Amino acid sequence: MAKAKRRTVQEHGAHPVDVLVGQRVRMRRVLCGLSQTVLANRIGLTFQQLQKYESGMNRISSSKLWAIACELDAPVQWFFTDAVAGKGPDVEFGTKRETLELVRNFMNIESDETRQLFLSLMQSVSNQSAA
Repeated sequence: MAKAKRRTVQEHGAHPVDVLVGQRVRMRRVLCGLSQTVLANRIGLTFQQLQKYESGMNRISSSKLWAIACELDAPVQWFFTDAVAGKGPDVEFGTKRETLELVRNFMNIESDETRQLFLSLMQSVSNQSAA
């Protein structure tokens, strides 16, 4: 039986699933308002190691993914959602820091009335810039 050729990041680049999971880790971390340093310290990594996980350059072991999921209050399968659905990550939404911070801050608004006013403001601004 022929042995499968080993895939390396240097030769082939990061595996698409590793990239997806890394992007989802970053997305969730930013939505939770955590820096790379804070999350890395909580799970026993350096921020450089977490950076490599988030870029997909290093694969995340199952035990580290479990720790990350626990710290970010997300089920492990959440990090694979787009891969299971057979589609890539939403790069435009999923990786822009300002979008993630906007969503996080919006979710922190306790008043329904204030959230609705904010949405109306955003729609007005959006309509103005589209005109």
